[in-house]
Amino acid sequence: MKRITCLGLGLMGAPMARRLLDHGYELTVWNRNGARADSLAKAGARVAASPAEAARGAEAVIAMLADDEASRAVWLGASGALATMDRGALAIESSTLTVRWVRDLGAQAEARGIGFLDAPVTGSKPQAEQGALNFLVGGDAAAVERATPLFMAMGRGRVHVGPAGSGALLKLINNFMCGVQLASLGEAIGMAQRSGLDIRRTADVLAAGSPGSPIVKMVLEGMVSRDYTPNFLVPLMIKDLSYAMESFAAEGIDLADARAARERFIEAMAAGYHDRDIAAVVEPLRRA
Repeated sequence: MKRITCLGLGLMGAPMARRLLDHGYELTVWNRNGARADSLAKAGARVAASPAEAARGAEAVIAMLADDEASRAVWLGASGALATMDRGALAIESSTLTVRWVRDLGAQAEARGIGFLDAPVTGSKPQAEQGALNFLVGGDAAAVERATPLFMAMGRGRVHVGPAGSGALLKLINNFMCGVQLASLGEAIGMAQRSGLDIRRTADVLAAGSPGSPIVKMVLEGMVSRDYTPNFLVPLMIKDLSYAMESFAAEGIDLADARAARERFIEAMAAGYHDRDIAAVVEPLRRA
């Protein structure tokens, strides 16, 4: 496949598109805010006026969007991509979405003769820029193999985790655990600050010890320096935890930890950190 379309050029979508362009793919892009496509256009991408226009003639269409509502509009809306995709083309949904919507989208794609993969990623903006994303892929094995060169251009690997919807589910499990860790990290740093402990020494001990998971190590520096340059936005973590709670509830599991963690991120958003990195979850827990 050479003719690829990317829908959505946010913190993740833009660097993913850039890597495809750098690997020699014929790239068409679309974004709701067209100005975000300017740098890609200068590098050789074609900019489309709608998802439908962007998808026309593409061999694969990759979406990286905020939520179910955005995904539904881009794929199935009045100017949606599925309507203009060729039979035999491949639709790849890499957004973090509900399992319910992903399975519905996959069924609608396949009814049109279009292959479908749900392929959300582990990693955030730095990994997208470095080509270090890992794709959690649900769908037909032959389609996974067909798309593997695209995954390798954008990331470090892919894991085929089962039928359509499996990638979405594993991503929600992953992000549920990340959200709970970061909410508890915010509480820990808040406690250290309030009680007079040295924040840098506290962070070093946590990072070097058993709590020091990769995401804890990645976010700690932002909490210590109070640098909340976005890599993963606060509202997106709230959304991911909400989607995880819905998916777990469908199997009879009440995510009490996710509910408590989500409240911490909601507090951060209410405190004015809606457009900042998830490390800002610590701020409402500090004393100024």
